[in-house]
Formats: sequence, structure tokens, C-alpha cells
Amino acid sequence: MSQSYRHIAFEHSGGPEVLCLSRSPLPQPGAGQLLIRVRAAGVNGPDLAQRRGAYPPPAGASPILGLEVAGEICALGEDTPRWQLGDQVCALVPGGGYGEYVLTHGSHCLPVPNGMALADAAALPETFFTVWGNLFMRGGLKAGETVLIQGGSGGIGSTAILLAKAFGARVLVTSGSEEKRHYCLTLGAEAAFDYRDPELVARVLALCPAGVNLVLDMAGGKMINDNLKLLAEDGRMVSVAMQSGPKAEVDIFRLMAKRIVWTGSTLRPQSIAAKAAIASELEQNVWPLLAKGQCIPPISARFPLAEAAEAHRLMEAGEHRGKVLLLLD
Repeated sequence: MSQSYRHIAFEHSGGPEVLCLSRSPLPQPGAGQLLIRVRAAGVNGPDLAQRRGAYPPPAGASPILGLEVAGEICALGEDTPRWQLGDQVCALVPGGGYGEYVLTHGSHCLPVPNGMALADAAALPETFFTVWGNLFMRGGLKAGETVLIQGGSGGIGSTAILLAKAFGARVLVTSGSEEKRHYCLTLGAEAAFDYRDPELVARVLALCPAGVNLVLDMAGGKMINDNLKLLAEDGRMVSVAMQSGPKAEVDIFRLMAKRIVWTGSTLRPQSIAAKAAIASELEQNVWPLLAKGQCIPPISARFPLAEAAEAHRLMEAGEHRGKVLLLLD
């Protein structure tokens, strides 16, 4: 094994053009960690925000972009009894995914689902950890309930549609173009709305007069009060992004009158134990579905590692439907 490895780096924040190939010394796993030879890495919104300087990595995390990978285990630290050298895994990583090798915690790895190509498994961790942790663990989505996904055509939204539908929920979505809304319907959404429609609230309530049980919100900003109007009594709202802005003027009385629970999270800063708990629930509840060919996330595009800037441009243009991957040799 070489003592250095290739990865994507950037010397200063900026547009996709700041991304370039670089080399660094090969990291070594500590207790509870393992080293993965990366075959593919997922590209996600937090990567774009970090490149722009808006989302610095947590203390102790690699400054290299990339939060999910798939590959083979090539080195083991102490206290990783489940795994062996050569095991094929997909993994949530604290950073460093855009490279030939990456360190992560053994408890944040999952076996590649039966029947899934190794590289394609890189599309799983970040979105599945995020959706399961927020839609089901925080939001408490149950069979028979109605969920509105505000922003359904990206990686998070696509996965949320697939999982909510698989577990018996009624799924409504919003998206910004007719083509994107059609895409959401092909994934299993019952109805898709234009989030810019001034009649959005009326259109959703015409379909669900009592309101929806849960909103998975990626918009933030001015959409928050629409969400409160759309939620049923004792409804829940889970915020996972702020694409329309980080601040909202909230109608507190409506929140109180309907007894709405509003929560949210970001995945990367959560504790090792919290992420391990999500991994455990995913393996128990979702991995059997993936092994049957269900809930497979759509992959929009694949790029060689050296073309990471092109992958970022695609995502920033909003032209992707599902996941974007970087492939390594």
C-alpha cells in the first residue's frame, strides 16, 4: 500500500473551479476505526456548502470533502471485531470521502446489500442515514400517515419518497419543475406540487382536508408558515435543510393551537454513538428491502474523481435527479 494517496482538495473557498487533485500521507486507523480503499464516493449538498466556505468540518474531522463512500476495508484499528480485511462496505464518513482512501468508525459501516454493485452502494449512507434518522426516528412516521416532502427530486427527497412509501405512508411532494414533479411521481409519490404556486396550501388541503401528519422540510425560510398551515393537529415538522433561507417569521399561535412538534438535525456533527444507532436501525429495517431490490436510490450521474468540479456544477444547477457519484479506479 502506498504511503500517500490522491484526493480532491481546495486551497480557498469558491466555485467548483477551486477543486483540484492533491496528495496527502496515508492516514492510519485508531481504536474503533478502519481504513477503506474507496471505489466510489457520494456527492452531497454539505460538500458544496463546505467548498463555498459555509459549512466548516467539525473539530477533528478531515478537511477533505466527502461524507459517504463504498469500498474495501484495507486496514483495521483495535476494537473493530465485526470487520475483516477485504470486506466490502458502504460507510458514513466524517469527511475525506473524495479520495482513494478514507478513515471512518467501524460502527458507521454497513455491508454492501446483496445484489448491489459496490460502487452504487456509495449512494446509500448519507441520504439513508439522514432520511431514516429524521423521517422515522425524529419524525416518527408510521404506516397510514401522510407525509409532505418539501423538495422531492434530489438525493434526500428521492430516498424519502422511496422509504416512506415502502413503510406504508401516503407521500406528497413539492418540486420546482414539471419534469422534476413527474420524476417524483415515478418514485411513488401520490401527488406533486409546485412549491412556488401561491395556491399551494389550498391545493394540498383539497387532497388532505385534515392536513398532513408530517412535513420533511428542506426549504426553510418563508415555507415554514405554509408548513404550519398544512400540518394536521398534533403534526410534526422536521427541518433538514434551508434552501429558501435560514430564518423564518413563525406564526407561533398556529404552532401552539395545533400542538405541532418542530424538530430538525444535521447529520455530520452528531456523536459516534448517535450515528451508530442510525446504522443499526438501517441494517435491521432497510437493508433487507435493499437486498430484495426495493428502495434502490436512483443514480443521476457518475464522474471520475478528477472531474469532481463537474459533479458540483451539475448539482448546483439543480439538474440532477437522485444521487451523484464520484468513481475511482
